[in-house]
Amino acid sequence: MRLIFLGPPGAGKGTVAHHVTQKTGVVQISTGDLLREAVKNGTELGKKAKSYMDAGELVPDALVIGLLKDRIARSDCARGFILDGFPRTIPQAEALEAAGVQIDKVINFRIKDEVVIRRLSGRRIHKKTGRIYNVNPGGYPAPTSDMKPEDLLQRDDDKPEAIANRLEVYRRQTEPLISFYASRKLLADIDAAKDMAEIAVELDPILGI
Repeated sequence: MRLIFLGPPGAGKGTVAHHVTQKTGVVQISTGDLLREAVKNGTELGKKAKSYMDAGELVPDALVIGLLKDRIARSDCARGFILDGFPRTIPQAEALEAAGVQIDKVINFRIKDEVVIRRLSGRRIHKKTGRIYNVNPGGYPAPTSDMKPEDLLQRDDDKPEAIANRLEVYRRQTEPLISFYASRKLLADIDAAKDMAEIAVELDPILGI
């Protein structure tokens, strides 16, 4: 089961990925985590990536895909993987294909902008623990009763203006991947505005789990 999760920030891709990994044993792969791990371990690709990162430049797609191929060759990916956050652009998707990375299904998380803005603007970080909570009614996870408002911080990129900008970047750079993967008959849509139990009912038959 080799999957790509595609959708805007705040669509709940991480929550759904956790559900799928717990149920199937596939591995969730974040390219950000891959880069940090490679740099920390001082691998050859990690050293190359670090040189770009230290210079404040984007790590080239070919290098990221090299890291990705190394990662999915590990034994814990035998059951499959979920790519979260990559590819972000059509050139990246084309490079992924050219590198021979086979994808079985691309799950497109459909959700309206206003729902994303409401979700993300309710996120707060606990000052002491660094854990993330959601202060919206019905938000998950909700702050515990002993927490005070001053214990929780809102990140600048979780403020409505910043979220709107992130959505615009998504529409410009990443949304074209929807038609790209639809043309390859790999795309399946889910309604990401639903709660996790409802999403599982919709998603599990698509994945055959």
